[in-house]
Amino acid sequence: CSASTNKPVLTLFTKKPCPLCDEAKEVLEPYKRRFILQEVDITLPENSAWYDKYKYDIPVFHLNGKFLMKHRVNMQKFEDQLRKLELQSE
Repeated sequence: CSASTNKPVLTLFTKKPCPLCDEAKEVLEPYKRRFILQEVDITLPENSAWYDKYKYDIPVFHLNGKFLMKHRVNMQKFEDQLRKLELQSE
């Protein structure tokens, strides 16, 4: 089954410390087999463009490169988008 290679990529824009990011990761824990979590530390020099964009908004989530949500995890939106991507890749 090639589904594992087609897992959606959830990008988390974060920085340390970020209690909201930790909270978001906890909320997403039950879903983690369904996506690949990629964390981007916006305080790193190579991520300065993201820092400028999101410094007041983290955590920010992109799903497969598209903006999904920020501040808090919207489970309804997350599940809907994840399901859509899963159906597309089947």
